[in-house]
Amino acid sequence: MSHSLVIRGALAIVLLLSFFLLDNLWDLESLVQPGFIQSLLRKAGHGAPLFYMLLMAMAVVIAPLPSIPLDVAAGAFFGPWLGTLYSLLGALAGAIGSFLIARFFGRKIVERFVGGHIHFCTQCSDRLLTKVVFLSRLLPVVSFDIVSYGAGLTQMSLKKFSWATFWGMIPLTFIYNTFGSVLLVQRPLAAIFGVGMVTLFFLLPIIIERYDLFSLRRFFQHRK
Repeated sequence: MSHSLVIRGALAIVLLLSFFLLDNLWDLESLVQPGFIQSLLRKAGHGAPLFYMLLMAMAVVIAPLPSIPLDVAAGAFFGPWLGTLYSLLGALAGAIGSFLIARFFGRKIVERFVGGHIHFCTQCSDRLLTKVVFLSRLLPVVSFDIVSYGAGLTQMSLKKFSWATFWGMIPLTFIYNTFGSVLLVQRPLAAIFGVGMVTLFFLLPIIIERYDLFSLRRFFQHRK
């Protein structure tokens, strides 16, 4: 394994450990309570929209930070329509950041183990994973952050990932901004479903290639 891969692997481990420590040593949820966020937005004045979008992006990149309370705060502070817009833009920026972090630190390592499969054929990945990412954004029980990092480990194009993320998260984002925490789910449960969805990123293509699941193999021909 090259020095570059070793360094990236070490940095990825440091990042994961940082997330673990943040989640276990600090009460992160208290930092994003809707009431507290609204007080910060009032202090931000005219810069409140930009400040909020930055907070949302950080909550997506820093996986232990819950983002749904931010949606709730945005809906109460900006109103459901502007709150939804700012939440969408901030979450998209954070998702792209998570995607690129995973691609830089982890994709080369993962490719050493599954490099001959659909995940690393861009056209094939876009066909399959765009649908998977879009579906995951529609489900409140799937961790938004974990899916973003997981997609970055594949060869899925950033353009398709951004498209699937933006359009897929519109319904839930609007609901959270309009009705508050009506679909709020427990973070451990969301994380479990998120890991499950990422597992599908890698298992589905392998199963399709090996067993011709539902006669789909012919639609995912690629060079190995």
